[in-house]
Amino acid sequence: MRTGADEAAAPKYSHVERERRFRVDPALLPPLPADHVLIEDLYLSGTRFRLRRMTDSGSGEIACKLAKKYEADDPLARAMVNAYLTPEEHAVFAALPGRPIVKRRYPVMAEGAEFGVDLFAGNLDGLVLAEIEAPNAAALAAIPIPSWTVREVSYDPLYQGGSLAALDRTGALALIAGL
Repeated sequence: MRTGADEAAAPKYSHVERERRFRVDPALLPPLPADHVLIEDLYLSGTRFRLRRMTDSGSGEIACKLAKKYEADDPLARAMVNAYLTPEEHAVFAALPGRPIVKRRYPVMAEGAEFGVDLFAGNLDGLVLAEIEAPNAAALAAIPIPSWTVREVSYDPLYQGGSLAALDRTGALALIAGL
């Protein structure tokens, strides 16, 4: 259920995603579990849509969805919509032009909370980010920053998915070097 403030900002049928992101120093990262989710994103050209395919390494289960995140004044609370797709529907959208991102997401417990740690591949190989979601703004603000992160990048538009997808290898290496 949305509050009055959320209703004013969120389009109909959307939900507000509350999320923080952090740059991770790979040298400080604790050991990762074997199980992860392979995430293959395609940021569709000329739109704010993201096509996603998620494959669980343990079960092999695959989930596909089409998402749209809306612009927001507060990058910690962004309205978004999701539509889950069949593999056939995913294939239709995957044929459209776009910019890909591939990453492996690992669950990592820190400070009493579960973070998703993303190890990127392709042009972004070497980039490691952590993210965490919470049900409300107070809970999100109360999450302590893990010791293996170097800085919060929640407010930096360069670390949003569409911006990362637009980087070529040279741009990605410059971003990674700015650890």
